[in-house]
Amino acid sequence: MTLLEFRDYLVPGLALGALYSVIAIGYTLVYGVLKLINFAHSEVFMLGGFGALIVLTEVAPGHPSGLVSVLLVLLGLAVSGLVGAGTAFGLEKVAYRPLRKRNAPALIFLISAIGASFFLYNLTGKLFGRDPKAMPALFDNGVLFHVLGAPVDIVKLLLIVAALAMIVGLDLLVRRTKLGSAIRAVAQDPEAAGLMGVDIDRIVSRTFVIGGVLGGIAGFLFGLNSQVSFTMGFIPGITAFAAAVLGGIGNIRGAMLGGMLLGLVETYNVPLFGEEWRYVAAFAVLVVVLMFRPTGILGAKLGRTA
Repeated sequence: MTLLEFRDYLVPGLALGALYSVIAIGYTLVYGVLKLINFAHSEVFMLGGFGALIVLTEVAPGHPSGLVSVLLVLLGLAVSGLVGAGTAFGLEKVAYRPLRKRNAPALIFLISAIGASFFLYNLTGKLFGRDPKAMPALFDNGVLFHVLGAPVDIVKLLLIVAALAMIVGLDLLVRRTKLGSAIRAVAQDPEAAGLMGVDIDRIVSRTFVIGGVLGGIAGFLFGLNSQVSFTMGFIPGITAFAAAVLGGIGNIRGAMLGGMLLGLVETYNVPLFGEEWRYVAAFAVLVVVLMFRPTGILGAKLGRTA
């Protein structure tokens, strides 16, 4: 790979890594609190994209510009976040809470999550069609500036900035707010947290909602850079889950690190080995890292480190 190719793939790699990081945090938050994998999180991501698509298709004019474009992007972020939060909240109520009340084995949670994922996946395909759909043109995606000679367009800049803002905001929320302290307490020792007056059900529900907001917004940002479809959650969801494991499942900063690493590896793999090997190298990195660091790169739990 030449220096020119390295430069040209840097910004797309960072944008993809930022997207994976945001989705991965949804997985790691739920795991940190419940020690369970929410395999329906990919559908939270997908429905966030569809929510923004439906609303923006109704309200966006043909050729918005200036302030209207900014307002439409903000609307898309808000709608996708709300849809993601609502979907995650519903999943917790329907697919997880009844099982928690009955102290069901972990395997039952896994089956429940997979069932919910298949239900939402097929319901969306049935309701909105099985062909990919493009987001309305909210702005002309021109080049804003160059970094080391590499062009940075509006969508990639928006994706990176929005992802960084969400990750920093979440980190501050978990570290410096009462809600964050409660989340960490439940993640570290739920029984002790309950004895100290923490409402476990409320904290679990809010953890799902926070992860849902991030996942929904990620779906909208993905739709801006690609297309929206009922299958759009599968590959990003699997890769983001791998990123969460790579960084250290249950660790917010680990999810961010794993996402960025897999995004860059996946992107640079294309000029090195070809498009058909895009996902192979990323998962090969995961396997190699886990051979030496079975708990991931940062490998700590939410309750101790976030």
